[in-house]
Amino acid sequence: QLQLVESGGGLVQPGTSLRLSCEAHRFSLDWHTMGWFRQVPGKGREGVSCLNDNDGSRYYGDSVKGRFAISIDRRTNTFYLNLNTLQPEDSAIYYCAVAEYHRCSGPILEQEYNYWGQGTQVTVSS
Repeated sequence: QLQLVESGGGLVQPGTSLRLSCEAHRFSLDWHTMGWFRQVPGKGREGVSCLNDNDGSRYYGDSVKGRFAISIDRRTNTFYLNLNTLQPEDSAIYYCAVAEYHRCSGPILEQEYNYWGQGTQVTVSS
């Protein structure tokens, strides 16, 4: 079965950085759309970033523009989210996701993604 395995979360101090990884198993990321979401208790999943493999276009949520970056390593079939200048409000469970039938064009919509990672906790605190 298709599977996404996440890693890289942890407890960090404000102003520091993390890199989250999402490794795809049993399928290729080629020709797909990749996304990152985050969720805090009591709220739905917020779209953070997405990447269209067909043309390399990237999009970011307003709250993370200029601080986060999405990328892909095709050799290892893994995509990443670099989280820079982390703030306490960035604390959340972060989920990676892959869409088969949609490409992202600005809005990063949870309902468009078919496959999901298990989530990894990011906590930003002094």
